[in-house]
Amino acid sequence: MPSTRLAMIGRILLCGGLAAASGVAVTLGSGAASAAPCGNGGTGSSLFGSAGLPGSSGALGSLGSGSSGSRSTQVPQGSLPVYAGVASKAVAWVTGPRSQNSTYNRFGISGTDLGISWDNGSGQTLMAFGDTFGNCAVAGQEWRHNVLLRTSDTDLDNGILVRDGVPGDVRSGSVVSADRPRFAQELIPSLGISNIEVTTIPTAAIAVPGPNGTRQIINYMSVRSWGAAGRWVTNFSGIAYSDNNGQSWNTDISTVLVNAPLTLALPDGLPKVDRNNGKFQQSAYVRGRADDAADRDYVYQFGTPNGRFGAGFLGRVPESKILDLDAYQYWAGSGRGWVDDIGQIPDDGTAIVVPAPVTELSVSWSPYLKKYVMLDGDVGIRIRTADHPQGPWSRPTYIVPPGAAVLYGPMVLPTSPALTGTGKELYFNASRWSDYNVMLIRTDLSRVPGLR
Repeated sequence: MPSTRLAMIGRILLCGGLAAASGVAVTLGSGAASAAPCGNGGTGSSLFGSAGLPGSSGALGSLGSGSSGSRSTQVPQGSLPVYAGVASKAVAWVTGPRSQNSTYNRFGISGTDLGISWDNGSGQTLMAFGDTFGNCAVAGQEWRHNVLLRTSDTDLDNGILVRDGVPGDVRSGSVVSADRPRFAQELIPSLGISNIEVTTIPTAAIAVPGPNGTRQIINYMSVRSWGAAGRWVTNFSGIAYSDNNGQSWNTDISTVLVNAPLTLALPDGLPKVDRNNGKFQQSAYVRGRADDAADRDYVYQFGTPNGRFGAGFLGRVPESKILDLDAYQYWAGSGRGWVDDIGQIPDDGTAIVVPAPVTELSVSWSPYLKKYVMLDGDVGIRIRTADHPQGPWSRPTYIVPPGAAVLYGPMVLPTSPALTGTGKELYFNASRWSDYNVMLIRTDLSRVPGLR
C-alpha cells in the first residue's frame, strides 16, 4: 500500500479517536453507501443540497457504490435548462451523456458535480470534480471520489471543449490508463466507508511554483458522514499536490487540519489539532492582485466549517510556502489584523470576513470591476465584491435567483473576460442536482445591479 495511503488511514483513525474522545459516536460502517444520483433516488440536492437520501446516515449527497435500483446505465440527465435572466444565462452542459463533451462515452462520467477550475500556469484550465459515477448498471456504479478534466479552450461562448484523454499524456483531456483510455481515473483516494471516511472532495485549487516548474494544488475535505440537509461532518481538510499537471497526486500530511472541537499537543509527525481548524474545512483560493503591494505576494485562502451554514474566515501564505502551515497568517479582525497562528483566531466574531450562512466558495480578482469577486450559492447563485480579501464584502446579490435553474457550487473559469481584463463576462461552472451534472453559466457583470 503506498505510503501516502497509509498516512491517510492514520489520519482518519486519529480523527475517529478525537471524535470519540469529544463525545461524538463513531461506528464502523458496513461498506459504502448506496448511490442516489444513478437513480435520482432523492428529491433534494447532492451533498450541497436539501433532501435525505437512502443508504447511510441521513442525507448522503453524491456518494455511494451500491445499487440504487436503477437499471439505466447512465445518470438521468435532461436537456440543458432554458434559462436566460437579466444578467445570466445557461450556456452548455460541461459534463454528462448529453454534454458536447459526451463525458459518459469518452471519460466514463455520466454524473458528477463541482468543476473547481484553475489556471495551471501553462495555458490550460484544469477542472476538479466531486463524487463521480459512470455506468449505473454495474456493481459499484463506477464510483470515483473525484476526477480531473483539462481544457485549452478559451472561447467559452459555446461551452467548454475537452479533448480526449491519452494514456501518459499529461496535457490530454483527463487522467486515463492504457487499459481504460476512456475512463477518467480517481485523483485522491478514500476509504469509502460510512462514518469513517465516506469520500474525499476537492474544495479549492491553484497552481504555484514547484521544485521542478509549476505545482498543482488541491485543497480537499475528508467527509466522515452526511447529516441533515446541507450538513456533513469532516475528518480533516488537507492539501494534495501534483508535479505532473494533475496526473498523480500526493497528500502532504503536514497540511492536514484535523476537525475536532479541542486543541491538543501531539507528538511530532502527527497533524496539528486546534479547535480553529474547523474554520478551514472547506476552502477557496485566490492569488492577491498583482498591482497591490499589500496583496500580491500572497495566496489567500477563504475557509468555512463543514456544511453549508458556517461563516467565512481568511488565511494567507506566500505562494511558494503553501505546503508550510507555519508560514500562514490568519485574519483576526480589523482591530488585530493578521496573526501568525490559527489558534489566535478569536471566537468573538471579529475574524469573520463573510457572515453565515456561506456555502462552497469561488473567489477571483476582476480587472473589469477592479474588485475581488466571490460566488456562492445553494438553490441560487450569489455574488459579493470587495476591495481587499479581508473585506468589507458587499451584501450578496443573486445573479441566478433561487428556483430559476436550481443550481449550486459556482466555480469561476479563470479564462473569463472579466478576470483576464478583456471584457465584462464572468463564466462559471454550476451543478444541478436533478441532472447531477455540471453546466456552464455566463453572467454579464455590467447588468448586475450595484456592482459598478
